[in-house]
Amino acid sequence: MALYEHVLLARQDVSAQQVETLVEQFKGIIEANGGSVPKVEYWGVKSLGYRIKKNRKAHYSLLNINAPSAAVLEMERQMRINEDVLRFLTVRVEELEEGQSAMLQKRDRDDRGDRGDRFDRGAGGGDRFDRDRGPRRDRPRRDDEATETTGAEV
Repeated sequence: MALYEHVLLARQDVSAQQVETLVEQFKGIIEANGGSVPKVEYWGVKSLGYRIKKNRKAHYSLLNINAPSAAVLEMERQMRINEDVLRFLTVRVEELEEGQSAMLQKRDRDDRGDRGDRFDRGAGGGDRFDRDRGPRRDRPRRDDEATETTGAEV
């Protein structure tokens, strides 16, 4: 049997519980056709790069699938029929990832809290952002500036 990673995008106006029911329905299709789904991850509601069927956001879910291709084709056929599914992508892989996917690891990193390294520089913003300081007088003139002001040729 082949290994697949499958990402599913569901409409934003359905609840997370309904998305979970959808995923269980598709998982049942895979298992009924002789496959298995060892891992299911719900990534949450995320913004889309562009509007899909008038939706700006979608529920994202990942399924790791170990199944024959006929089972995956049947699941994809059912997804095309379902109006709550906006998009899906199935990719055949050599081996399935163990543990959390990169999306969930990213969310865990984001949940660590504010490290205080951004926008903690005060109201002035430091030397880089002081635009009203005027020209620097302590730097030496470049050769091309010297020729423009004196008119001498090099």
